[in-house]
This record gives sequence, structure tokens and C-alpha cells, in this order.
Amino acid sequence: MLLAAALALVQLADAQGNFALPHGQWRAWLDVPGGELPFKMETRGTAGALEFTIFNGSEAIPVTNVSATIADGVRLGFPHYDSEIRALTSFEGARLDGTWRKRRGPNTWTEIPFHAMFGEQTRFPAAENAAAPDPAAWTGRWAVRFEAAADPAVGVFFVREDGFAQGTFLTTLGDYRFLAGSATATTLRLSTFDGAHAFLFGATLAADGSMSGDFWSGATHHETWTAQRDPSAALPDAFAEVTPSAETPSLSALKYLDLEGVERALDDPAFAGKARVISLMGSWCPNCNDEAQLWAELHARYAERGLSILSLGFELSGDSERDTEQLRRFRDRHGARWPILLAGTADKEAAARAFPLLTRIKSFPTAVFLDASGRVRAIHSGFAGPATGIEHERQRLAYERIIEELLAESSKEE
Repeated sequence: MLLAAALALVQLADAQGNFALPHGQWRAWLDVPGGELPFKMETRGTAGALEFTIFNGSEAIPVTNVSATIADGVRLGFPHYDSEIRALTSFEGARLDGTWRKRRGPNTWTEIPFHAMFGEQTRFPAAENAAAPDPAAWTGRWAVRFEAAADPAVGVFFVREDGFAQGTFLTTLGDYRFLAGSATATTLRLSTFDGAHAFLFGATLAADGSMSGDFWSGATHHETWTAQRDPSAALPDAFAEVTPSAETPSLSALKYLDLEGVERALDDPAFAGKARVISLMGSWCPNCNDEAQLWAELHARYAERGLSILSLGFELSGDSERDTEQLRRFRDRHGARWPILLAGTADKEAAARAFPLLTRIKSFPTAVFLDASGRVRAIHSGFAGPATGIEHERQRLAYERIIEELLAESSKEE
């Protein structure tokens, strides 16, 4: 029987050895210390033109590089995150087993076992005899404290009567993006996988209405967290987290490599504008990729009026050739029509030395707003992505307000 199934798989392959997988939904998971970290996938397409999409609640992520060959098995590539899944299929073609691998630093990688089963399945299978949730007990805004974090966080959750749950956590470093999962009367489980991050959350609801839980990230990180319901829970002002340096160096002294390997100073006329934004980012950072979508919108709206955007990339490998290629992928992924320079590595202390306009760099991304003369006028640390809903819209409006003010000032001085 197994031999017959294997022969059938070979018969489905084309002349190049590509084969197709069943079309439809898959339940995928990573084996992390906290247990299974699940996510949903969908397949479609033919041999040689196979398509995968990953789902985290309302988020759909097309996988950009996909191959399925008799020789190499299934490969799902996330080149913009220097990340890849490699797996072998069962003879029946309905199961995948392999490894997710992602670069963490110059010579370090995350490697986690990966699995997937074909067919409609619940992200988190319900425990036998588990009581249905009361949506009102979970849904809403929560003041959160993570064990390893000095700053507060905010949890925002939505739970339906059938147990479906989604939400996110907002922190001073950024948000945890789109989380999806399920709830019972006393437990909540959420997860996300986007090719860069793998997060797993579990929580228990106490009799007093508070929450306590665990958070696992990737292959090793674990910490506990607690939460209290608080409709007014908020983070510290992201515009007050980082300040300009007391002795600001001249822009001419700050030099970085462009994507062609040419050294460019920040006072280069090509970077001038009536209003300027410098985004301190990394191609490896999902929050930075979320921010790039907003920069693309704002560049399209304001560039003709004099807005200049410049991204400074702080990358993972320390190999300038490899890091430059990652920034090219970032540029192409977002259709960035603004300059991107390689500024250094993702170490925050090293990044602060490389960009001494600020007292520190607390988060990637950090947005630095300058006026036409090059003076720092505002600094926003972190980014609230689209998973945060209203927080994302408030941030968008704040960015627009600053840009409009700087453009208006410059026009008055002309």
C-alpha cells in the first residue's frame, strides 16, 4: 500500500520532478518547549506552481518562495526574513515533517521541528468536556505585566461563544502582531507564526477575573505574565521614550553604505526635504515590515509636497554583502521608492553608536522626524501595527500630523 502511494506521488510529478500537494487547509505546528505552536496553512496550485498561504486569524501571509520536488521535498521560503521551512511529505501526501530555520545573528540560527496535517482542523483542539467560554470574561482591554519586561504591556482580546479567540499584545517595543486561537471558560491559548516570529501564549482565568499565563517565543524563550482587566490600559508615550542627543553631530558626519556599496552622508542633497523621516529598522523585524507599508502610503501621498523618507537598516549577519541583499529584498517587498542604507548590525547599543543623533535606540523600528534644516523634531520608538486596530490608526494620524506641520513650516519660510 505504501509503495503504491509512493508510486502515485511520483506519477503526479512533472518532468522536472515537481509535485503537487492536496488543495485546501492544513493544520501546521512547531514543537516548542511550551508544546505545539499551531498555525493554519492553505495550499493551491499545480506541480511547479504550488502556492502556500499562512493564516493567523484575519491575517493572510502569502509564502513567497515555494517548491515541492521529489529530490528535495517541500521548501517554504521567507527570504525577506532569512528563514525557511524544509519538510518531507508522507507517502499519502497529507502530512509534512521537517524543520523551520531562521537566522538569529551573525553565526546563530533558530531551528525548530515543523509538522503539518492536511484537512480542516481546529488550531487548538478543545480539551474533552471543556466548558464553553463566556465571551465577556475575556473580550476587552487588559493591563499586562510580562515577567522579564520593565515596562507595562496592554492585551487586547476578542472571544466568540464558539471559543474562537484572537487579539494581540502592545508593548513599548512593538506589538505581537496577529494572534489567533481558542478559549474555554477558564483557559485562553493564542499563537502566531509569520516566518520571522513564533509566539505561543497560554492563560488561565482566576475567580477574581484576573489572568496569569505563559509566553514562549521561538525555541528557547519563556516567561510568565499576568493581566488585570482595565479598559483604560495604555502604554507610555512612544514619543517620549527616546530623546535627541545633547551634542548632536552634523549630518555630514553620519555616513552609511547605500545598496550599491557607495558611502553616503545624511546631508546628501538626495536625502533633503521640506520634512524628513529617518526610519531605524531591520529587514528581519516584522514590526519594521508593518511600518514600511505605512511609509509607502505616506511617501505616495506627500513626496511631491517635499517629504523625504530614508530607511537605515540594522541587520543580523554583519556580512555587508548578505545584509545588503536582505535590504534589497525589503525594498522590493514593499515597493519602497525611498533610499535605504546599510547602517550596521541589529545590536541596539552598537546601533546607537552608529546613529548618535539619539540618546539611545530602544526599539526597532524607531522613526525620527526632522525639519528641512535637519533638526530632530520628534522621535517615535516602536510601532503599533495593523493587528492593534485603533492604536494603529492613532499612530498613523500622529505621523500625518507631524509631517503636515513640518511641511507647513517649510512652506512659510520659503
